[in-house]
Amino acid sequence: MIQSIRYVTAFVLFMGWHGARVLFAAVTGVRQKTGGVYDDAARQWGKGMLRWTGIGVRVEGSQRLDPGVPTVYVANHASFLDIWAILAEVPGTVRFVYKKGMDWIPLMGLAMRAARHIPINRHNRSAAFAAYDEAATVIRGGVSAVVFPEGTRSRDGRLMPFKKGPFVLAIAAKAPVVPVFCENTYELMPKGSWSPKRGTIVLRIGEPIPSAVLSYEQRDELAQAARAALLALGAKE
Repeated sequence: MIQSIRYVTAFVLFMGWHGARVLFAAVTGVRQKTGGVYDDAARQWGKGMLRWTGIGVRVEGSQRLDPGVPTVYVANHASFLDIWAILAEVPGTVRFVYKKGMDWIPLMGLAMRAARHIPINRHNRSAAFAAYDEAATVIRGGVSAVVFPEGTRSRDGRLMPFKKGPFVLAIAAKAPVVPVFCENTYELMPKGSWSPKRGTIVLRIGEPIPSAVLSYEQRDELAQAARAALLALGAKE
């Protein structure tokens, strides 16, 4: 119970502070730039939540993280902790592709839109692909994207089937796909839990998978390659 109270308190306070920073920057016309307030607020939110809940992060394969190369990071999704660990440790300007339903969350939804994270309406195919086209333009402009190709958090920590959209995005942006396996996040805080355990998350970074020469028709091949890479990094089916 005490850990749950600590978690909820931290979530509200950190989200409120960093969300307000982003909204103030947007309202006052602060431009997006690498390392600026939009990047820093997200990174500090992730780091702050992890410190508050007693969770550390170890990165394996950090030499494969190049903030100078716009990238599509493809990660497994077993816990909300995945988001904070990636925010805290992946360098450069990084934006998440997220389901549009999260827009309803007070302050957080507004802040995500102000920071130009990318909402996807999965219930409307044409709208979803239009959003991916827009996201591809953003990536070509120097921003990296994080996608969870399973579409939602796993209920048992195992890798679920992949959606095709993230790989259409990578091909359209001509950006390399870098697999990121988030290890131990399910064990520390599974879906539905409000009481994270103390421990260490391991972010295991895979080799970049080129997509620049691929066509739309090869999206399934790219998805299979990314899935195989995540399994090789330690994910379970």
